[in-house]
Amino acid sequence: MAELRFEFRPVNSDNWADLENLLEARGGPKSCWCMVWRAVGAEARQSDGRSRKAALQTRVADGVPVGILGYVNGQPVAWCSIAPRQTYRSLGGPDDFENEPGAVWSLVCFFVKREWRGQGVTEQLLGEAIREARRRRAKIVEAYPVDPQSPSYRFMGFVDTFRKAGFKEIGKAGTRRHVMRLVVR
Repeated sequence: MAELRFEFRPVNSDNWADLENLLEARGGPKSCWCMVWRAVGAEARQSDGRSRKAALQTRVADGVPVGILGYVNGQPVAWCSIAPRQTYRSLGGPDDFENEPGAVWSLVCFFVKREWRGQGVTEQLLGEAIREARRRRAKIVEAYPVDPQSPSYRFMGFVDTFRKAGFKEIGKAGTRRHVMRLVVR
């Protein structure tokens, strides 16, 4: 079977509607909006989908990197949350670059429409996320995947996917999430 070829684009105000359509599609994370790890202060107390969507849209409108979309034939079918670590709450990784904003980019979520799963989309999203972080002058991409049998945090990806991409485990975050890093610069 030939590998599917995707077009990838960072999310911005011009393609916000594409992210909206993807995340609100059947099975999409329309209650989360990839804000669980981003929400701070009053935002963190607003856990409904509408509030989280508005918070993410504000970040996009302000030019804050939030992630990338994967397209097939012009239709959004996949999402990866990849952004500078300082745009998230604490994820459990070391604080070794706190004086260098943008040095570490965190990858915290994948979403692929059901009909596109099992076709290598996650691996392609991961590759593009790494390239995006590198283009934005990151030094490290940090991820927090779980083992395949984990009952939670599966949206963060699986350890083997990251190992195959060259990531090295540097610790744990809680009992389920592994902290893994890839040096990109």
